[in-house]
Order: sequence, then structure tokens, then C-alpha cells
Amino acid sequence: MANRFLYTSSHSLLRSQLQPLASSALSHRCRGLNSAAAASSGISDTKAASSRPLTTREREFLERAIRVNQAGELGANLIYEGQYAVFKSDPRLRPLIRHMWDQEVHHLDTFNKLIAKHRIRPTAMRPLWNIAGYALGVGTALLGEKAAMACTEAVETEIGGHYNDQIRALLDMLKDDKELLKSGELRELIDTIRKFRDEELEHLDTAVEHDAKGADGYVILSTVIRGGCKAAIWISSRV
Repeated sequence: MANRFLYTSSHSLLRSQLQPLASSALSHRCRGLNSAAAASSGISDTKAASSRPLTTREREFLERAIRVNQAGELGANLIYEGQYAVFKSDPRLRPLIRHMWDQEVHHLDTFNKLIAKHRIRPTAMRPLWNIAGYALGVGTALLGEKAAMACTEAVETEIGGHYNDQIRALLDMLKDDKELLKSGELRELIDTIRKFRDEELEHLDTAVEHDAKGADGYVILSTVIRGGCKAAIWISSRV
């Protein structure tokens, strides 16, 4: 009971750290950002209008963020693909895994389009992430439903925090440039990250509801997966 209380408290703290940007701070600073385009695809087919060209620092942040986010969504896709391969004959888990996987497919497609749109080099680590992501999905699913959910909880905790950090950095970068926040490439990126972050938190909630904490060796499993996610994020943003 004590471990479960600590886990619940930790999960509540994470959401309390992630959600303020979806309510007070983001609502205050980013009124009008939820455009119809962002709601449907997160990407416009034409180059977003901007009040001025991006600075070198802003351009570097944009490229680094899109590169690492594409890598992260690739990994998430492969994790769910691996889990689905194991659970596809389970009438209860199949639609649940499929729903989360479908959202990740949309996330990856969006960042693939952004990679092409902004002519950004994808991470050189993609071949390794292909293998690692699928192996993690299959491996945790073979350990059982709770282990698979523990994997989801660990991965989505790190992705949610990572997206939140990006939003915070973007808002801080543009706090004195309200026009650029209203339109342009960085505004488009904020819209996209906000939407995807909320969906990642939905996956996190789903994992918690399906007793991720009850997995055998939960602490070790979660620690290893979260550590791997942190390393992958760091490497993919630089290589």
C-alpha cells in the first residue's frame, strides 16, 4: 500500500507539472493557438506565415526539437507495434493497444512531414531505435499485460515531460515576441506538441488504470525503461 501511495503521489505530481501549461500558462500566453489546422493534422501544407525570419537560435531549436520528436514517435510506434503483435488475439487488449498505436502513427506521420517541410536531417540512430523499440514492445508484452502497461507508463512519463520542457522553452524564447507566437513555424510547433502531449498523457492514464504498478519487478523495469528513454532523447537531439 505504501508503494502504491508513493506511485499515485508521483503520478499526481507529474500531471500537476505537465497540466499547468495546458491551462493557465498556455491559455494565458497562447490564446488562439488551437486553430482548425492544428486540431486536424498539426501541419499546414504551405509555409506558415511569420512576422520575421527565425533567428539562428530559434532555427536550431526548431530543427533539434523536430528531429528528436520524430525519433521518439518512431520508438513509440514500434513499441506499440511489438505489443500489438503479442496481444492481437486478445479481444480485450487488442482494441486498447490499437487505439494508442493509431495515435502514435498520426504523431509520427506529422513529424515526418515536418522533417520534410523544414529539410531537417533525421537522427542517425534510427536503425538502432527500430530494433530497440520493437524489441521493448514484444519483450514487455511477453512478460504480461501489467509489464506492457508498466512500459507504457514509463515511456509516456518521459515523453510527456520532454514535450512539456519543449513547450516551456518555446514560450520562454518567445515571451517578448508576441507576433511570432501568434503565427509562424514556432507557433505551429507549439500547437503540435501541445496536442500530442495531451494524447501521451492519455496513454499514461490508461497504463495506470490497467495496473502498471502491479507488474513484477515494476521498480526495476520502470527505472530501466525511463533511463533508456532519457538517453535516447539526449542522443537523438544531437546525432
